[in-house]
Amino acid sequence: MKFDREAEKRILFWFRRDLRLEDQAGLSAALQSGAKVHCVFVFDRRILDSLPEKRDGRVDFILQCVKELDAALRARGGGLHVLHGDPVELIPQFASAIGACEVHVNRDYEPDALARDDAVRASLKGLGIGMRDYKDQVIFEKNEILTASGTPFSVFTPYRRAWLQRLDEAAWKPHVADFSALAKGEAGSIPALSDLGFLPASPQIPAGMSGASQLLEEFLPKLERYAQTRDFPALEGSSRLSVHLRFGTISIRRLVREAQRSEIWLSELIWREFFQMLLYHHPRVVSQPFRSRFERLEFPDDPVLFDAWKRGMTGYPLVDAGMRELNETGWMHNRVRMVVASFLVKDLLVDWRLGEEYFASKLLDFELASNNGNWQWAASTGCDAQPWFRIFNPVLQSKKFDPDGRYIRRHVPELADCPEPYIHAPWLMPGRRFDYPAPVVDHATARLAALDLYGKFSG
Repeated sequence: MKFDREAEKRILFWFRRDLRLEDQAGLSAALQSGAKVHCVFVFDRRILDSLPEKRDGRVDFILQCVKELDAALRARGGGLHVLHGDPVELIPQFASAIGACEVHVNRDYEPDALARDDAVRASLKGLGIGMRDYKDQVIFEKNEILTASGTPFSVFTPYRRAWLQRLDEAAWKPHVADFSALAKGEAGSIPALSDLGFLPASPQIPAGMSGASQLLEEFLPKLERYAQTRDFPALEGSSRLSVHLRFGTISIRRLVREAQRSEIWLSELIWREFFQMLLYHHPRVVSQPFRSRFERLEFPDDPVLFDAWKRGMTGYPLVDAGMRELNETGWMHNRVRMVVASFLVKDLLVDWRLGEEYFASKLLDFELASNNGNWQWAASTGCDAQPWFRIFNPVLQSKKFDPDGRYIRRHVPELADCPEPYIHAPWLMPGRRFDYPAPVVDHATARLAALDLYGKFSG
């Protein structure tokens, strides 16, 4: 394939974390530029090679999204070129081959993505090809919400207040596209999972633009009671749209419009942008505590305890239910995420970075900024984190948020017949005969050990 760059202006739109056509900032701008627009997606070999398992739900999910995106583009007269390799090499090569004068993208904010884009931009410049980027995956970027002195916020509540004060209808106005500018007759093959080196994982969350719309429509009737139901994992009151936000199959602007009916849900969307802002301004948090006084905090990191936590075999039913749900589905309810994170760090005294890494390997909705921010919150090392002396009691959390044990029984079948009074602490049941482990630690004793460890660095 070789086109004359002078004969007709051409733009290459590179899909990344924005696998949709509706309300798509960069794609809309490209289609309005007066050029013919070619579309491309790259399965990044470096990312695929870094994944620890070959049955990864995220790869399966992305492939389903890419297939639907290609079909939607074909229905509008275009199509999607799907490449497989190193985008730093492939994007400049492909842009040159089609005679593109520019490559358009939506901005990404994670450190590795920024380095990748810098490398692509430099290579394109050497070929005489420009690169334009657009704000799409957030309402407000890293420098749009600042303190009165022009510095980044480090506490969520005033950040949220400033975010809301700046929000108006223009911020969530959808981008409209005219698809007549798509390059016609685009035809490319889409690799199978086996071509990428992976096995089917069959993620349980519906994929693609249609899956995002389905989840949103199912969630909207629950929105009025979201504040009352969101902490109860058995009720399935959450939207599960975080996976779709991660891969951009639905726009943040659409969700913020809908969230005007729920202050709590809107706050959760704002937390996502708060963590992204923190990661940009403080990239050291990828490997270090935000609170520098905890840099010398060393955890025992007992590998036996860590393995029990990963497998959902700690003897604490709510913790084990959450970890098994994660391992089986790539998803975990947010309240349970907080409980299992607190348990790993403050009951088992395992470094939060190990838990963060394990979540990163399993979560369908893994985002570096949110995962890091939430783990540092649980470990009390982060910005605006819970106090170091606050330690969740896993039994009390279980009684409060899964009172009848429905969530536990769903994911811990060994306890399916455990009577309700003992479902949260089955070791207390007289004559227990469950094939379920005893607690790996005593919470009261573990709590004192955590207070002693953290107390040395609390000043």
